[in-house]
Amino acid sequence: MIDFARNVRLWFAPEEVRQEGRTPDYRFSLANERTFLAWLRTALALIGGGFAVDQFLPGLRWAWRVGLALALLAAGVLCCLRAVNHWVRCERAMRRGEDLPASRFPAVLGLVVAVVAVAMVVVVLAGRAG
Repeated sequence: MIDFARNVRLWFAPEEVRQEGRTPDYRFSLANERTFLAWLRTALALIGGGFAVDQFLPGLRWAWRVGLALALLAAGVLCCLRAVNHWVRCERAMRRGEDLPASRFPAVLGLVVAVVAVAMVVVVLAGRAG
């Protein structure tokens, strides 16, 4: 928990990250930044999907519509937070010459998206049958 709190502080003070260790090859820092941006794109897609489910499926039962929308929106929020935290952790690890941090987040996010996708398949099939 202390590491997480320290990382949150570093989100807003990237100059402090540069005080640790040695400057890595710029290609690695730029690759870390591209990965960060890819996570943000994923988060924006999840948030957009959540709004789309809520706004463009008015015929869907309220509980299904809100449940699916909230699952996508929550996944988008978590993805944003994870993106910046992972960027800080990777940058610090590269500067210290350590292994990059492992994370279960991609698996969790994949499972959430898969569950929402299966629910959407059920909704689409039920809509065609009824």
